Amino acid sequence: MQLTSTDPFSDYDSGAYFCELTSKRADDQGTASAVQSRIGTIGLDALHARASAAETELINLGITFTVYSEASAIDRILPFDCIPRVITAAEWRHLEAGVKQRVKALNAFLHDIYHGGRVVKDGIIPGDLVYGNANFREEMRDFPVRFGTYVHICGIDIVRDQNGGFLVLEDNARTPSGVSYVVENRHLMSRAFPDLMSGIRLRPVDDYGRRLLSAMTEIAPEGVDNPQVVLLSPGIYNSAYFEHVFLSREMGVPLVEGADLTVENDKVWMRTTGGLRPVHTIYRRISDEFLDPTVFKPDSMLGVPGLIGAWRRGNVTLANAVGTGVADDKAVYAYMPRIIKYYLNEDAILPNVETHICREPEGLAYTLANLENLVVKPVGESGGYGITIGPRATKAQIEAARAALIADPSNWISQPVVSLSVGPTLTEQGIRPRHLDLRPFAVTGRETWVLPGGLSRVALKEGSLVVNSSQGGGSKDTWVLDDGVR
Repeated sequence: MQLTSTDPFSDYDSGAYFCELTSKRADDQGTASAVQSRIGTIGLDALHARASAAETELINLGITFTVYSEASAIDRILPFDCIPRVITAAEWRHLEAGVKQRVKALNAFLHDIYHGGRVVKDGIIPGDLVYGNANFREEMRDFPVRFGTYVHICGIDIVRDQNGGFLVLEDNARTPSGVSYVVENRHLMSRAFPDLMSGIRLRPVDDYGRRLLSAMTEIAPEGVDNPQVVLLSPGIYNSAYFEHVFLSREMGVPLVEGADLTVENDKVWMRTTGGLRPVHTIYRRISDEFLDPTVFKPDSMLGVPGLIGAWRRGNVTLANAVGTGVADDKAVYAYMPRIIKYYLNEDAILPNVETHICREPEGLAYTLANLENLVVKPVGESGGYGITIGPRATKAQIEAARAALIADPSNWISQPVVSLSVGPTLTEQGIRPRHLDLRPFAVTGRETWVLPGGLSRVALKEGSLVVNSSQGGGSKDTWVLDDGVR
């Protein structure tokens, strides 16, 4: 495509990075070029004006998340970038297959560690890494879980390297968030940029709520007709409360807090103006330790006394299951290729980023010797907190990371700096490359379905590799091209 000097892309340069819009892909069929051309027709001034109006709409709609600090709690929108990320149909089929494979292996792993632990006995993963994990729940040993599914809603964080290859960065198997932005971003694009989308065949994202409700209905206790599903939220002060409201509306189910539920005769009931109403499936957005004060934290005001007992007796189902946080652990992540091979007898479709486990002497030694070239991460943190990016760290930060590693090696992993792909992003200086990742969402009832695309998070700061919303990242609409082949 020939770009004129007035084209917003005339001075765009992705450098050595793979670009999610401008890099050549065999089955693109001209869509990326069409998007570039249409952006050129709109022009920078109009792009800025429409983008500003779109962010105002996010505020008016209350599409926010909360960032907490010691001094304050601030509601923010997730900054929205109007230039979409394009995933071809063939790329999506590869991603979808890889996500399904990973979710299947995660569920097999979780079922095994709570029922005998042959993966440990066979030496695939160290036992203390599993049974000494802060998220391992003794209460789940030999616990009957419907269909053997522990992770009903899973978010897999994926990055792309300089060659365009997809790599898994981490697994989110507890209460992954962000799917509301996937759907809302598409609605926003449809309203603000219909001319950019016109005539382009995309896989839809609107049916996420229906798919989620279907899965929650499937996992309800056996023999229940017309099961009642609810979404259990910690309440309005939770950082993801907007998403809880959004998902309950999309599914058409009640949004409840712990005080709205009660357990009688080992069954869960919802308090309504018409009296108690039975509940059969709970999509919970509350951490394990707050779910049931009779089992976990006795001072929790967020959970429901007796909930775990009702679940154990088969009278209610929780999604996700308790104890899935073991699979979130960044040290366990390093073993996932072996775990996939062990349970499925398959190689990983989506490989891991190379990972050094600092609890192992060789991993610690390598990390300490190469701190300036590695990304060092705490195994139990999320949201981009606690990370040291060696090539961009100060000497003081490097030495602080070294001291933390020596003090508690088991709390750390390290990885090489991946040359994350970039996407054209609207900035005050024009259209510039910014690094991004992808979080596809998988929903599992009897079978696993993957929402086409996912949440594309973008690091809005020039040169930054941290895409997390809590660290100043934004998001893009993710377009999966539809070629009609399933």
